[in-house]
Amino acid sequence: MLGRQERERWLVDPRGGRFAFDSGSVALDLAYTGGPGRYAVFEVLHSPVDLVHWLADSDLGVTVPTPDSATFDRIRDLRPAILGLATSAATGGVPPDDDVRIVNDWAARPALVPQLVDGAVHWAAPSAAAAAATVARETITLVTTADGRLRRCAADDCPLVFHDRSRAGVRRWCSMQRCGNRHKVRRHRARSVPPAPDAPGPAAR
Repeated sequence: MLGRQERERWLVDPRGGRFAFDSGSVALDLAYTGGPGRYAVFEVLHSPVDLVHWLADSDLGVTVPTPDSATFDRIRDLRPAILGLATSAATGGVPPDDDVRIVNDWAARPALVPQLVDGAVHWAAPSAAAAAATVARETITLVTTADGRLRRCAADDCPLVFHDRSRAGVRRWCSMQRCGNRHKVRRHRARSVPPAPDAPGPAAR
């Protein structure tokens, strides 16, 4: 998979505020830029220019020309397909056929070509479509070689999936600021509740 440092991004919490989230994968980073349904609250790719800025700031670090509207829309459609494959892999489910088809279609396209220039990686003739093809290939690698470290957040009401790249490999929560903290609060409250009194026995005669 693409080399990646632990890197947190900020997501909007549907319950209010924001929280830091390290997905562990550039593919998941793209997937969580928004989408249909419950993921619409995360939306940051409102225009092709937004995509250009996101790619430059992503782990790909690639500067691309502004894509046309059709390419932009197709790349946005790639996001739920990535999530479909990642969620299925994390939970042991069967990935939807449409998601497999979309990711495979993108992965078959020309991807970014790295070039070594002055000791650093540069991309030859980069484009938004080539970046999406690279992300699609990363998705396939992620869901087939994560070795049990592709996980869904342990909170029952959280659908977020992450790739645990920590050394210990024991990460449970999408974010300690969000679901991890809520779990700690609930556990503390449960311990603070006094036990119910014993039920009274039969009255003495």
